[in-house]
Amino acid sequence: MLDFFTIFSKGGIVLWCFQGAGVSESFTGPVNALIRSVILQERSGNNSFNHEALSLKYKLDNEFELIFVVGFQKILTLTYVDKFIDDVQLHFRDRYKNELEQKGALKLLNNNFEFEDDFKMLLRGAEESSKARSPAPMRTFKESEKSQKTVKSMIETKGGDKGKEPGGKKNKNTKKEAPAAEPVKVDQSKNSSSGQKTVENGNQGMTPEEIVLKKREEFLRKRMGGNTEKPSKSPKPQKPREKQMRVWNMGGNSTKDLDYTKNGGGSPNGGEPNLEAQIDTGMQLSSMKGELLSVDYESSDDGDLIEEEEERAVVSETSKASAKKGGGFGGMFGMLKGLVGSKSLTREDMEAVLEKMRDHLIAKNVAAEIASQLCDSVAKKLEGKVMGTFTTVASTVKQALQESLVQILQPKRRVDILRDVMEAQSQRRPFVITFCGVNGVGKSTNLAKISYWLIENGFTVLIAACDTFRAGAVEQLRTHQRRLNSLHPPEKHGGRPVVQLYEKGYGKDAAGIAMEAIAYARNQAFDVVLVDTAGRMQDNAPLMTALAKLIAVNMPDLVLFVGEALVGNEAVDQLVKFNQALADHSMSDKPRLIDGIVLTKFDTIDDKVGAAISMTYITGQPIVFVGTGQTYNDLRSLNARAVVSALMKA
Repeated sequence: MLDFFTIFSKGGIVLWCFQGAGVSESFTGPVNALIRSVILQERSGNNSFNHEALSLKYKLDNEFELIFVVGFQKILTLTYVDKFIDDVQLHFRDRYKNELEQKGALKLLNNNFEFEDDFKMLLRGAEESSKARSPAPMRTFKESEKSQKTVKSMIETKGGDKGKEPGGKKNKNTKKEAPAAEPVKVDQSKNSSSGQKTVENGNQGMTPEEIVLKKREEFLRKRMGGNTEKPSKSPKPQKPREKQMRVWNMGGNSTKDLDYTKNGGGSPNGGEPNLEAQIDTGMQLSSMKGELLSVDYESSDDGDLIEEEEERAVVSETSKASAKKGGGFGGMFGMLKGLVGSKSLTREDMEAVLEKMRDHLIAKNVAAEIASQLCDSVAKKLEGKVMGTFTTVASTVKQALQESLVQILQPKRRVDILRDVMEAQSQRRPFVITFCGVNGVGKSTNLAKISYWLIENGFTVLIAACDTFRAGAVEQLRTHQRRLNSLHPPEKHGGRPVVQLYEKGYGKDAAGIAMEAIAYARNQAFDVVLVDTAGRMQDNAPLMTALAKLIAVNMPDLVLFVGEALVGNEAVDQLVKFNQALADHSMSDKPRLIDGIVLTKFDTIDDKVGAAISMTYITGQPIVFVGTGQTYNDLRSLNARAVVSALMKA
């Protein structure tokens, strides 16, 4: 029932493969998809992968750098596959251990791995064991416990008292046993009320004699104890504190400290007039020709990495465990054992370090679900791997996590917008970029920054005002257009404005406006069309349908999702639902999804850069632009290693 089983190295050398009877299709397509989508993107936390009609299960052998993959039809439910792939891995390792220990690709190619007989034996045993564990036959009614119950035992009243009949009359037995409660001298009213509260006081399931004994003990305890133990009363609420006057550190104690007119210049800078206030700040923008600068972080000496604390914890745990086993010298030997690479890593060895890593990632704004998946992926990547000499578990796990994070943030495809625009120029058509995202993340502001960057590189830009919903959206874009044209006057460009705004007012169809804008840009020979869309929440079905229609009708070259770096778990929900809406409302078999991400407000988060990891991990798409401020210059590209170093900083 298996379609195929293959064993190959992480270098891409196939050591052995098996193809099921009657299977004619090659398994290279599903295996390549598994490598591209899971192994290379550090998503190996889950050991299953679906590709078209096939379901693939895989297992990593980190000691010998091997991957075991089995494929079968998705409609089949094979319960023995997980145990079977473990058995094959152990059997293959034990049989060819000497050949696998030889380093080098040529030595692996020269070896002949005859494994078919052993494989069929293991497969036969797994299938027979699964048949032996067939589900037990259903019991008859007479064999079940339900047949032993009577109707009377199953009747329960509202309060849970089984002593009453359905008609509300009390049982005769309860009437006879009720006078036994008379030795306790309590009023009849109290007796009746206590009888009603037996269920509330935890007497359900007790016989009347046990209830009487319990009441008698409580009565004697109250008499003997007196009033020494009083029920604790709730503390009186404290009076709210009066509001204190706020004292500003730099505010001064009087208005005289703020008066600078005596200096003669009207400015705090020693009487000299503030020339920067008289000059338009936009004229001071630096050139942005060529590729964007990357986001960078300065490494501070105070920000120690989390490695030291984890190393101490791991070494102390190891020394404690060994001290229990080996007496007085156990602590010292345990510390050395924690440092020297003497054994292969297990999941138990990494559990404490992974737990701290997971908490650290969540504190750095990585979504909790993504942090767990990353740690599981690192654990599978390291399980069975032999540590290097004088290295701790913490340092090994930390290094593997850093490599995984860098791998996630690295673009999986070429991202070169300037080159793509020039290619569209050669085809005499505009390059179209659509911006989408939730409300208030900075779509229009970052669209203006990207416009400035494109103008600096000699391209003409047409802005399509497709946000026909928010009041003031068109006026905001018109202000940006006027501002950008003042920075690049038409006189310097042959009398033609480098930025123009295409708008049709409010309440119109956004998809129609975008289509007209693209046609206008083609006729007027604009190089780039930037389509601004209305902000929408991912749960708003009508607006999500309208966005999917705009993208499906106009087929832009690039669909950019604009998200802010402040979000944590919300980033996962936003991106998943945006992609899902684009796929659901698309009219083609291969729907157009998000192509890249614009990460805004990056200057407000210090080193809590986890949103970049969450967004990239969910979509598998690169972060194309990073917004780092309010001016047109504040646009950067992502530096994966700098972001990861900030993420791992304590």
